[in-house]
Amino acid sequence: MQEGDRAVLYAAVWQAVFAIAEVIGPPEHDETRERWSWRFSIRAVAVVEDLHAAPAVEEIGVFPQSIWRHSHIRLTRDQFEAACNAVARAQ
Repeated sequence: MQEGDRAVLYAAVWQAVFAIAEVIGPPEHDETRERWSWRFSIRAVAVVEDLHAAPAVEEIGVFPQSIWRHSHIRLTRDQFEAACNAVARAQ
């Protein structure tokens, strides 16, 4: 990811999409970490305040099994648009 890219934020325990964010800084690598050594600053664009109201990940065309054990996955354009619409409806 790079500055200006958009991301969908996912709450694993709830298996729900709760926000759309924009990357606002360059990627940073922490060589001292084995797991999750890359990070970047983000800014929330849209947030569902109550996770109980957040849309299930299946509503955007993603199955929870495809996310397990991954810190991130790449979405199709249709999945991303579905996530934006679902978050907007849930706000």
